[in-house]
Amino acid sequence: MIQPMYVNDFSFYCNLGGDTKQVIEFLKSGTHPPFQKVNAGEFIHPVALIDTQSLSEVPLKKYDNRINRLSYKALSGSMFHSIQKAVKKFGSHRVGIFLGSCDNGSEASLNALRYLKKEGAFPKGYVLEQQCAHYPLNFIADFFHIDGICEVHSTACASSASAFISARESLYSGHVDAAIVGGVDIASLPVILGFQSLEALSLEDTNPFSKNRSGLTLGDGASFFLLTREFFSDLENENCKGLSILGVGESADASHITAPRSDGEGAYKAMENALLDAAIEPSQIGYVNLHGTGTKLNDAMESIAVSKLFQNHVEVSSTKALTGHTLGAAGALELSFSSLALKHQFLPVHLFDGVLDPGLPQLNFVSHSSCKKEMNYAISNSFAFGGCNVSLVLKYE
Repeated sequence: MIQPMYVNDFSFYCNLGGDTKQVIEFLKSGTHPPFQKVNAGEFIHPVALIDTQSLSEVPLKKYDNRINRLSYKALSGSMFHSIQKAVKKFGSHRVGIFLGSCDNGSEASLNALRYLKKEGAFPKGYVLEQQCAHYPLNFIADFFHIDGICEVHSTACASSASAFISARESLYSGHVDAAIVGGVDIASLPVILGFQSLEALSLEDTNPFSKNRSGLTLGDGASFFLLTREFFSDLENENCKGLSILGVGESADASHITAPRSDGEGAYKAMENALLDAAIEPSQIGYVNLHGTGTKLNDAMESIAVSKLFQNHVEVSSTKALTGHTLGAAGALELSFSSLALKHQFLPVHLFDGVLDPGLPQLNFVSHSSCKKEMNYAISNSFAFGGCNVSLVLKYE
């Protein structure tokens, strides 16, 4: 039985901004604002950071930190009014929140530890809760006075993609009537240092699927969707008309704590399950938003999986070259880009140096944003540490 989730509204904010028209132009041209250079000890890395001055102070002082400011920025447009309408229509106990996030408040904890070493005590007002995975979720729940089901997913780079699957389960089990689903993450210094220790960070802007790729670039990002299991004309934002999440697919290969399964079987199963769930064929997919981190291992296994399933008959790109890898927010952010692509009928350009890796199956990378034919379906991939793989199928009609 097909169980669609109707998209009533969605929003986002990242280094490309939050304005739909502006972001579409970046996606079409395959360009982005310059990444900032961050000094992380021995190395300097490019990072797709958001200018702090563009992040307004959040209304609830208790929650005022960088990650909650980013959530507030992403939610302060049309989504603010859409969520209010949903709460009024269904009641605060019938609206759920399903969030994916990884970093949360490690920036605050690092500063607190520095203060502790210098002063012998933690700074006034510091609480460990700021680093908990549920902290940004609590902010959203308090801000919108929501007391329905609240779940947070911290499954590394698949966090917010996993949240969509939990949201659908709650919608169709009747536990909620509307779901706020998405993710938020920041590229704090502890995260940068962590990926540096894994030797996964590039010293140059990330170069996904190139022979010359040398690692990923991190970035800040947030994206949120308002979903329902039924269509409600009074909730739907005109910009989302015709959009739904039709299929979801998961797999867990768990072959290594950080490295993906080299044969791509976990990624393949996630995509295959999503297509089966949506009851469509691979040939019906018009665009694949690749996980595409720019690391040697991810790009190798993903190219194998995509080539095996789609036989090079679909156009693909990785938008992480434009936004950096936004970690727990990546699944939701890239689903929002795929939604824009379907709604406005264009293909996000794949930004890389154009040097193909002869050791990989060759994919049909998008070099021009124009669609060759009408697109009705797209799929977005998120593949995480620990072999957590999620694929989501979007429909537009």
